[in-house]
This record gives sequence, structure tokens and C-alpha cells, in this order.
Amino acid sequence: MIFNKSTAKKTAEVLLQINAIKLNPKNPFTWASGWKSPIYCDNRLVLSFPVVRNYIKEEIAKNIEIEFGKPDVIAGVATGAIGIGALVAEYLGLPFVYVRPEAKKHGRQNQIEGFIEKGQNVVVVEDLISTGNSSLVAVDALKAAEVNVKGMVAIFTYGFDVSKENFKTNNVNLFTLSNYESLLEQALDTNFINQAEVDVLSKWNSNPSEWSGK
Repeated sequence: MIFNKSTAKKTAEVLLQINAIKLNPKNPFTWASGWKSPIYCDNRLVLSFPVVRNYIKEEIAKNIEIEFGKPDVIAGVATGAIGIGALVAEYLGLPFVYVRPEAKKHGRQNQIEGFIEKGQNVVVVEDLISTGNSSLVAVDALKAAEVNVKGMVAIFTYGFDVSKENFKTNNVNLFTLSNYESLLEQALDTNFINQAEVDVLSKWNSNPSEWSGK
């Protein structure tokens, strides 16, 4: 679920401008999963552009308070959301922790890095939602620490059916600044892509695991 349409299109616009989102229907990217994709998203680039970084930080912080109330702690999902999560926590004057994909094999063997107490209210910050699996691993770790996960806020989601089902099954409220539908609208409006390319991108999104680009 996006916070609102104007924020979704503005966020898509700035992500396109800094090449955090790249669209290339004619020469698809290959994801780590092996999927062929006409889109590649690397929201870590946000951190390198102060104006964009501040916009993203402030929109996430503002909407966390609107949707969830002010939590006790902000948790970032490692590694992509550590930077933006820490900035959001700083902006809100809140403690910050981050959650690893799995516990360390040495030292204190932490999966959650930072100080957190049972019963605290936590909002999770994520940079990107694809299937949602890695994001929900972080939620599970927080729940195992007996904190109250109010929900998750991400910068962008591909909006795959599998991710919607995963968040629904796990009873996690997900909000995003932007989504795939808003991205395509904004990219078409600003001539990043044409209508034929929109059709290709839409077809991919409906069945990404089987899409070949041909």
C-alpha cells in the first residue's frame, strides 16, 4: 500500500533521476535469482544525493507517525536499509537497530544489532520489496526478541503478487513511498519510456519468474 499517489509519483521521479531505478526493456538485467528483468532498482544510491536523501528520510518519518504513531525504535533491514533507517531514526529522535539476514557465527552471535527491549514498539524500514522474503526474516527476528512490530515502511515495491501474499500471511502492515504502477505512470509522463515499453514492463511484472524478454 502506498501512502498517497502524489508521494508515489514524486518518489518514482527522484529515483529515476538519480538512476536508482533503471528501465531497459530492450536489454534486460539478470537478477541474483536468475530472473531476467527490464528493471533494476538500487535504492542505496539515495544516500549519495543529499536532496533526495532528505526527501526520502522526511517522507518515511512523517508517514510512520501518521500510520503507526511514534514507535520506540526504528529497525533497518541489513544491508540496504541500514543507512536510510538510521537517518529516519535520527530525524525522529529515536533509537536505531538493524537486523541481519542471520545471526553472526562469532562474538555475541547477534542477529539484531543495537539495544532493544521486550515489549517495545518497532517500525521496520526497508529499501526495496521484491518477494518480501528477506524483509519478513527481519520481522521474524524482531518478533523472536518479543518486541511489537507495528509494521514496515519501504521506499519502493515491485508489487508482485507473491509479496502481497507473504505480507498478508505474516500479518505485517506494509506501506511504501512508491510502487511499480506509479513508477510506470511517472516514467511515461516524463518520457523515460514509451507506451510500447510500458506494455513490456507490465507484462514482466505480471509473471517475472517466467519472463524472458523475447
